This record gives sequence, structure tokens and C-alpha cells, in this order.
Amino acid sequence: MSDRHPPPERRQSDRVRLLQCLSAEPLAARDLSQTAGLSERDVIEHLQHLHKTLKTQQRCLVVKPAACLDCQFVFHKRTRLTRPGKCPVCRSTHLSEPRFSLA
Repeated sequence: MSDRHPPPERRQSDRVRLLQCLSAEPLAARDLSQTAGLSERDVIEHLQHLHKTLKTQQRCLVVKPAACLDCQFVFHKRTRLTRPGKCPVCRSTHLSEPRFSLA
């Protein structure tokens, strides 16, 4: 009689874990990285891919843009998903992070 081992536990892919996190509430890349157990850089790369692929599923990645906490400037036209370095109006680095969710 041979010893049978149970099959290894299947893990979810990184993008599936991110989708589950995004469906709950709007989160910043830092929060997503902590929840999904990924680096922030990996989270941004996965979000860029999800932004493209969700269009085919009639879903949408919603991005609440970053804003300057000093002069209240909002980065509406920014297409990159990363956090900006400084405000173009007042040059402050006191900025909120963009937040991501699903629609």
C-alpha cells in the first residue's frame, strides 16, 4: 500500500487576490501591497494590467486621483498609477496617494 499525499493546496494568483481586495473598498497601493502580500511595485504593475483586461469584462478600474494636501490641487489628468513626487502648483511633497477600486 503506497502512502498517498493530498494534492498541494492551490493558491490564488496575485491578480485574483488584488481583485478581491479592490472589490471591498478603495485602497491605496501601499494598502493593497500589505493586504495581498506583494511589493508596491508589483501591485502597480498588476494594476496596469488589470486596467487593460477589465475592459474586456465590462468592468472598470476606478482611480481616485492623488491630491496635494497643502494647496488642494488634484491630479485629474495623470495617467500613471504611481504616486506623484510633488505638486506642480506649490511644489509641496505633502500628497495623498491615489486610491483604486472596481466599478
